[in-house]
Amino acid sequence: MTVIKQKEQRVGIFIDAQNMYHSAKNLYHRKVNFAAIMREALAGRKLVRAIAYVITSDSGEEKNFFDALIKSGIETKTKDLQTFYGGAKKADWDVGLAVDAIKMAPRLDAIVIISGDGDFVPLVEYLKTMTQVEAMSFGKSTSSKLIESVDDFIDMSLTPKKYLIGMK
Repeated sequence: MTVIKQKEQRVGIFIDAQNMYHSAKNLYHRKVNFAAIMREALAGRKLVRAIAYVITSDSGEEKNFFDALIKSGIETKTKDLQTFYGGAKKADWDVGLAVDAIKMAPRLDAIVIISGDGDFVPLVEYLKTMTQVEAMSFGKSTSSKLIESVDDFIDMSLTPKKYLIGMK
């Protein structure tokens, strides 16, 4: 379902960076072009705020990535990678993204969630009581329930070259 996107709409963009990173890496062996995603998600409308939820590692090798996000007009919220006894690792921003989207919803005409994670379906259903909710991700790795729940879905798998770095 496609919705009308008007230039006067106030938009908030919430990026699940880990989800996008792993989808691009696993499906295409490439890195995501977040600037291209921002342009598509915004669709000529008024950006109120764009936030990428990212994970920091002990090595600090992600600094260039964070700098590129900021240069693209995307605020970053960081969380340290947790390493548990036995070596298991965890990095999850779902609740943080959800809380920020709920807090900002009253000031937005549209919310764009950049993720294919089905865990966001209850969030989408709640947000739709207040505002238009859209999602963008690689359809090949996106929850069908998420696609069904949003007002508009942009399947980045249809034109992957547009959203990936170094793909011809």
